[in-house]
Amino acid sequence: MNNRRKLVIALGASVLAAPLAAFAQAQGKVWRIGFISSTSQRSGQGDVDAIVRGLRQLGYAEGRDFAFEIRWADGNMKLVTGFAAELVRLKVDLIVVRSTIAALAAKSATQSIPVVFTMVSDPVSTGIVNTLARPGGNLTGWTNMFSDTSVKLLELLKAMVPKASRVTVITDPDNSGKALEVTALKKAASGQGLTLQLKGLRSAADVDNAFAQMSRERIDALIVLADGVTSTHSQRIVDLAAKQRLPAIYEIREFVDRGGLMSYGLNINHQYERTAEYIHRIFKGARPADLPVEQPTQFELVINRNTAKTLGLAIPQSLLISADKVIE
Repeated sequence: MNNRRKLVIALGASVLAAPLAAFAQAQGKVWRIGFISSTSQRSGQGDVDAIVRGLRQLGYAEGRDFAFEIRWADGNMKLVTGFAAELVRLKVDLIVVRSTIAALAAKSATQSIPVVFTMVSDPVSTGIVNTLARPGGNLTGWTNMFSDTSVKLLELLKAMVPKASRVTVITDPDNSGKALEVTALKKAASGQGLTLQLKGLRSAADVDNAFAQMSRERIDALIVLADGVTSTHSQRIVDLAAKQRLPAIYEIREFVDRGGLMSYGLNINHQYERTAEYIHRIFKGARPADLPVEQPTQFELVINRNTAKTLGLAIPQSLLISADKVIE
């Protein structure tokens, strides 16, 4: 993971000096930005707000310089392909997508409209870009590096619950980015003598069914991967974990803010503000093919002390020292 972090490349390093006519800045133009999120508005509005903040810092004003066409999938991944096709028909100037599934849908829908992807676990292995340094095509953006950091979730969870031996992972089984993370987790669990099982979630009903099964199976702890389905139903997942007194770790802080036990992953707000930099450079004439895929450098461990107390868990001093934020 450390080696991959060293591959972070400044966005400006590879921008071509000569602007392309297709993407060139037009004076007085109101740029139309399509946005496809695999989550709900409740879960994903903060992403849009962070992009707006980033664009504002770069001198843009919403309404005067840009306007959004936003589509929320609410965890229903079957809608994403249609959203991508719709935004292409609307002839938006640029599309921002959240999730591997949405990025693949956008890639299939257009080879000309620039696409900035976010929250993609591994854009090379999933076929979204050619390489991180030279994406090629009309897509670029940032990887969340979850395929690298997912093993850390298991390590932190084991530190919080040393006696845990049966661990469940819940995620959308149709998400190819999450499949990479599950593979890494299974390999790590095997080396630690842990029994790891997967519960696939595609809908709200699947959330309830998964927790009913875990109750019967006497699961010791839970890992929740971040995807459109789990993020859309984040509050329900947190509530059911609390009801079953099930220690859980998540990939994004949103769950902990809603009462979850702990999370480890990238600082999402920071990354979405960085998304504005991609948008700005493309509006100024840069080609997505030449903008390196960015890897996050800011990761955070967040622990909810109240939840730990409710679960009867004593937070190890090592975790308290390492935590970037302890919610009291």
